[in-house]
Parts: sequence; C-alpha cells; structure tokens
Amino acid sequence: MIDVVVLSQPDCPFCDLAEQVLQRVARDYPLAVRHIALTSEEGQALAARHGVLFAPGILLDGQLISYGRPSERRLRRHLTAQAGRPTTHTTRP
Repeated sequence: MIDVVVLSQPDCPFCDLAEQVLQRVARDYPLAVRHIALTSEEGQALAARHGVLFAPGILLDGQLISYGRPSERRLRRHLTAQAGRPTTHTTRP
C-alpha cells in the first residue's frame, strides 16, 4: 500500500481535481489516501518541510511529488517508478 497525503484547503479547484485524479489512479495502484488541511498545524509543518507553496500538495510515502495543479501522468510515472506496473489495466481516454 502506498501512503498518499494530500495537503488541501476548502474551495480549491485544484484540490477537487487532485481528488478526481487520485480516484482514477487508485483503480490501478494500491493507495491509502489521507487528506490534511493545509491550514492545520500538521499541514503547515508538512508544507514548510517540503516547500509546498499552495494547495494541493501531494506526497507519496513522505516524498513531495507535486503541488498546485495535479498531473495524472506525473503521478502515474512516480507510482510506476516506486511500485512497479499497475495492478490492473483500465482504458484511459
């Protein structure tokens, strides 16, 4: 299982997009997704430690892979490098 932390905030279109991307990717990779408010003490500490300038920040197993507008392609590339091939095959548009 790959631990995914999403540093998010309310009324954030990119945070909503990150959720959609993670739902699609979770069909192919074993993800355990946790959402942490960027404004919380834990969220602020993680953002400062990893250099997250704005939401959403996405961390895989404690390593920052992106912040701001999420890229499904980039996320899949990181997951493939970390976990190997996807567990299932889905048709992507």
